[in-house]
Formats: sequence, C-alpha cells, structure tokens
Amino acid sequence: MLGQEDRQRNLSLRMDLLYGLVIPEYKNISYIVEESVRGFEVSLFRSAIGRNEWERAYRYPEAGLTFQFTTLGNKKVFGEELALFPYVQTPILRRPNFLLSTLFGLGVGYATKKFDLEDNYQNVSVGSHINIHFNFKLGVRYRLNDKISINSGLSFTHYSNANMAEPNLGINILNVYAGLNYAIKPLQEFIQTELPKHASKHEFAFIYAAGGKHTRALQSTVYFTSSLSAEYKYQWKRKFRLGCGFDLSYDSATETEMSTPGKNEYKPIYDYRTGIHLSQELVYDRFSFILQEGFYIGLIDRVDNSFMYNRAMLRWKLNKNWLINISMRSHLHILDYPELGIGYYFTREK
Repeated sequence: MLGQEDRQRNLSLRMDLLYGLVIPEYKNISYIVEESVRGFEVSLFRSAIGRNEWERAYRYPEAGLTFQFTTLGNKKVFGEELALFPYVQTPILRRPNFLLSTLFGLGVGYATKKFDLEDNYQNVSVGSHINIHFNFKLGVRYRLNDKISINSGLSFTHYSNANMAEPNLGINILNVYAGLNYAIKPLQEFIQTELPKHASKHEFAFIYAAGGKHTRALQSTVYFTSSLSAEYKYQWKRKFRLGCGFDLSYDSATETEMSTPGKNEYKPIYDYRTGIHLSQELVYDRFSFILQEGFYIGLIDRVDNSFMYNRAMLRWKLNKNWLINISMRSHLHILDYPELGIGYYFTREK
C-alpha cells in the first residue's frame, strides 16, 4: 500500500489554455460556426513509477482527471461545454527533461445549448445537454526544474450523446494547447526492473450485449438492440492482441427505419444481422481498448445496405473468466448505438 507521503510525491497539477476550431462533419454546420474555439483545462494526475510490470511496459504512464471548459464556435446556437473526464497519458519518447506522449480521455460533458424545434432549430449537432466526451492529445513536455514543467501540443475532442437523443451529429474540435505542470512534491525515482518474458496464449470469449437507439426521425422512442458474439484472440504480445469473431445482432428499430420512402418492404427477419469481424486489442493489465471491423455475411443490413460495421470497445476483465465491456457500434463514421455487455472467456497455452 502507498503511504500518504508516497501518494503526495506522485501527485501533480496541470493547467492548459486551448485555442482552435470546430471541424464540421457536415456542410450545414460550417455555416453556423462563427468564431474560433477557446477554453481551458485543469487536471490533477498521478505518475506511475514502475511498481508493477504494466507500469514499466508502458514507460511509466500517468492517470488523471480533467475539468474542461470550452466555447463551441457559436454561443447562441451551440453554447459552451463543461466536461469532466478521466484520462491516461502514455509516453512515446522519454528523456530526463523531455517527454513526447499521447493522451486518451473519456468522460461526460454538459452542453449549455441543445436542439429545440422552436427556439434552437439550427443546433442539429446536439440533441441533449448530457453527452459523451472523448479527448485525444499528442503533446510534448519540457521540465524546467523539479517542480515546474511546460507542455504543449494538439488536442482533438468529440462529443455527442451516442445516439440516445436526436439530433446527434456531434461536434468535433481541433485545438492547440499550452500550459504548465506543477509537481506538488517531486516524483520518485523510476523502478527499472527487467520485465518478465511474455507467454503467448490463445483466448476464447462469448459475449452478450444489449443497448438502445433512437431513429433519425426525432422520435422519443428508444429501440432495443442486442448482440451475441464469439471471439478468438491470439495474445501475441504483452500489450497487443489480434483476433476475429462471429456476431449475431438484433435491431428493433429496423421496421421504423425501413418505413422511410424509397426503402424495401420490411420483413421481421431483417431485424437480425450476422457478420464476421477482425479485432485489434490494446491491453493494460485487466483493462483493454478494442477496435473491430466487421463485414455482414448472411443476414445483411437492409436499412442502409451497408456492407461493413465497426465497434469501439472498452473492456474490463473482472477475474480469470468473466468480463464486462461497453461498446459503440457504427457504420464507418456514422454512430449507431451503444451497448453494455457481459461475457465468459478462457485461455489456453500456445
């Protein structure tokens, strides 16, 4: 267990200013954006020093919590956003006084303005006050002394409500940022014990997931979705796994979406879809981030006639056999619906 003194020695405060622009996904949004984006962030984070093999494998990452305030290019239509999100910052290149790193953050945001058919009909990007907030940074840091460092880089932000309210085009922001880090107490020396040799394994998993979605018709109804997946992964490297799998999914919104003029005649079997997927998994201990690229085979997508589907997934292994995950299903860049899943998995030696 870490003592109070150790916890304080690893704790730092970070403050950044943001300046950038809204990146429109659709042309009609570009006509609404009137000005640049400005904001600030305050973060509290703790640096790893290598107490376990995962901290050493990822070159001593940092984990923290950020509060962000930002304008959105048009105060009258989009308002501002306040966000709170945990993040992990992973070094790419580390030197005694220099750090090049990436940062991934995922949390919740509050938009002060949302779509209203009478009072704010131009805001076709955000249909709810509460949204999912995603942040990615590529940045550098230079240490001036044991207490103070300066940092700068590029920041990409996306926020939307995961298709739980309409409209849901979302807003993308590209910022440059610069700021200061203040170490509450100097960081402890890194533990540099050699990593144990990785043992490759085969992994098999069976997962059930369920969620809900809105249609694109500004309806209040939430339609039930679910899926069954069988997965195989090869634990090739300590931090990276490759795999494939089979998916059976159900979408109860199909009949409503096929009632649009120009669609084919609906049949109940069209609620179901089958496909195969490829999978890439980035692993940190029991936690992992997964990207999947799927292709419809057999029961295909009859709504938009898409041949491909995608999933981004956060997964946590509870113990040696059970896992939970949250995923977002999409068709390329068009978000479809979120799902929460539970699964059973097991491994076999290579």
